[in-house]
Amino acid sequence: MVEVTIEAVKARAFEVPTDRPEADGTMSWDSTTLVLVEIAAGDKSGIGYTYSDRSIVALIAEKLTSIVRGKDALAPQAVWSAMQPAVRNLGREGLAATAISAVDTALYDLKARLLDVPLVQLLGSYRTAVPIYGSGGFTTYSDSELADQLGGWVSDDGCKHVKMKVGSEPDLDPHRVRVVSRAIGERAALFIDANGAYSVKQALQLADVFGQHGVKWFEEPVSSDDLEGLCAVRARTPAGMDVAAGEYAYTTDYVRVMLGSGAVDVQQADITRCGGVTGFLQIASLCEAHHIDLSGHCAPALHLHAACAAPRLRHLEWFHDHVRIEQMLFDGAPTPRNGAIRPDLSRPGNGLIFKDADAARYAI
Repeated sequence: MVEVTIEAVKARAFEVPTDRPEADGTMSWDSTTLVLVEIAAGDKSGIGYTYSDRSIVALIAEKLTSIVRGKDALAPQAVWSAMQPAVRNLGREGLAATAISAVDTALYDLKARLLDVPLVQLLGSYRTAVPIYGSGGFTTYSDSELADQLGGWVSDDGCKHVKMKVGSEPDLDPHRVRVVSRAIGERAALFIDANGAYSVKQALQLADVFGQHGVKWFEEPVSSDDLEGLCAVRARTPAGMDVAAGEYAYTTDYVRVMLGSGAVDVQQADITRCGGVTGFLQIASLCEAHHIDLSGHCAPALHLHAACAAPRLRHLEWFHDHVRIEQMLFDGAPTPRNGAIRPDLSRPGNGLIFKDADAARYAI
């Protein structure tokens, strides 16, 4: 196929209120912002997005659009490489990385649509379905809300793992963990996420308590920037309890250092932060080289096809906020069956169609 020139790039932001107050170990929020990118070439348009801040709409328009426009829509990796030096003086991490992630995911969707194939067939796949774990259990929830939400993922969606937030009030966390443990029983494994709220000593003390209630996954027990602290926790957690981190990895360099330090049992990566499909698959290769499993963080509809193409993928986070938004704003958002989600091979690209009319009320 001959080169197909990218003609237009458009970015828009949408802010969706949460369905109830939410908090984790280190912050609280009442809305989530989705930044949508649309890229046109030939007679097709591709879409991608990130969960970030509205300010990156201007960043995309002023820093990235001129680089992307005119490039070959069939060579997303080359476009990704061209965007990297454009944000050098801004800093490649943080907002710039989320902007590049949104553009990159739109580029891959566009290429697959131009070739009229599902994205998973373009990327190649190791699996036809991706296991998910239900994720929410915010520290603002009552005991009954906790039990109902996490128990529902097990009974209704067939999830074999569910995750709750801890860390806002450490003294209450053992009680909250007991509540969920009773609600799910032996039907699923319990994960917890402290979002870096604990000190090393707190994390170690609580890990022993949590282990008594069947906790199998301890995410960001301390800050993910504290690799020595993560190593200290990982070395002393109970047998059968994995330490996970990496959702704030914006570059492959960050992941290379994290894996090299021995800080995690499972490496996390977020396609909306780590450089899109290109960055996510680079991280997947690093995990393969280090013999460490990869877990996708949030944005399940956007991760789905790339997750099928990652060799050591363990599972994908079925995060309450993002699931709700993706089902509200996109036709084609996946639905779980027996604890897994599957690409729809009857739809080209990532299989998603943005619902402009439904999204208009959230436009900012």
